[in-house]
Amino acid sequence: MSKVLIIGCGGVASVAIHKCCQKSDVFEEICIASRTKSKCDALKEKLQDQTQTRITTEQVNADHVEEVKALIRKIEPDLVMNIALPYQDLTIMEACLACGVSYMDTANYEPEDIQEPIWRAAYEKRCKEAGFSAYFDYSWQWAYRERFEKAGLTALLGSGFDPGVTQVFCAYAQKHLLDTIDTIDILDCNGGDHGYPFATNFNPEINLREVSAPGSYWEEGRWVEIPAMSIHREYDFDQVGRKDMYLLHHEEIESLAKNIPNVRRIRFFMTFGQSYLTHMKCLENVGLLSTEPILYEGHSIVPIQFLKALLPDPASLGPRTVGKTNIGCIFTGKKDGQEKSVYIYNVCDHQECYREVGSQAISYTTGVPAMIGAMMMLTEKWKKPGVFTPEEFDPDPFMDALNQYGLPWKIQENPVLVD
Repeated sequence: MSKVLIIGCGGVASVAIHKCCQKSDVFEEICIASRTKSKCDALKEKLQDQTQTRITTEQVNADHVEEVKALIRKIEPDLVMNIALPYQDLTIMEACLACGVSYMDTANYEPEDIQEPIWRAAYEKRCKEAGFSAYFDYSWQWAYRERFEKAGLTALLGSGFDPGVTQVFCAYAQKHLLDTIDTIDILDCNGGDHGYPFATNFNPEINLREVSAPGSYWEEGRWVEIPAMSIHREYDFDQVGRKDMYLLHHEEIESLAKNIPNVRRIRFFMTFGQSYLTHMKCLENVGLLSTEPILYEGHSIVPIQFLKALLPDPASLGPRTVGKTNIGCIFTGKKDGQEKSVYIYNVCDHQECYREVGSQAISYTTGVPAMIGAMMMLTEKWKKPGVFTPEEFDPDPFMDALNQYGLPWKIQENPVLVD
């Protein structure tokens, strides 16, 4: 028997919960917990007659370690799935350690309020060490490695698509397709159309911060930082077509640089249309992407949080989004002494996702790997004490599960990336 505590009830969490309920022999009991319990209750009401999984709900503020600890002790789960905001990763990890339960999430930790002196000092130290003007990394969570090892617990970081599946693709390429990997290019293409002049496909605050931050990539053993959106490439994506894409910083580059021996270069690209970029630049120019609080009519507000309230809720995009996503990795290297390049990728249809789980493909491609990562842990296919990213485990059972649970992958030989 297995019992899982799922913290979060947004778009990604909803997909993961739907998929857990499709695998009742593993997820025999789940508790959905969120700051807003009514959302958890509504999802339970929707699913409980369609599954053999027993569903319960609770209220929790995951910003507070003691609340999370009390909930874990009440539920006594075998695993905590953190599908809340990345700002809450550390509080949930602390609670898991205190209660002796394993942990997983879908995105690496980010400090929400770096204006506090303790966070500002730590943040500036990391920026200085890396030579970056902005920095998001695994080091906050990797610092927990020894504590999880001593406790005999597993922490799986970033079991979404990117990060997550892209790292499993890398491990699979290393195990089966190439003897040595020279370069890795991670390509994230959303060819969907939601009909709005401007909207983000996941949490606007996180999405816009990610896109507007300086880009970076790994080359010849060091980080290279570039101005935001300053490196542009084109790629002809299967079932989507030719799209413009731009180099961004992405956290999985850091772990792949550590875990893929002798890799020379790792980059991450995401596609954007010109309309999206124009809107984003205008918002940035007038200060609406700022995380610095301002005083407005006697109230302190954070501009990007105010903007989030104005934009369409990403969870509402499902019924109106059409088109496909294409996310994968292009590898160059050698096999049996010969130069070789391969592309491993998944194509996902927005409307097919909505028909299955009521969500567009962006949430689907993150929520399904969250369920699969949890399943790997509960079935002990991925189990060892410490803190790990997905490429540090055997990729084969995860790759099999992708084909089985809605994210089938393909391999293309000799992909052409204009460089």
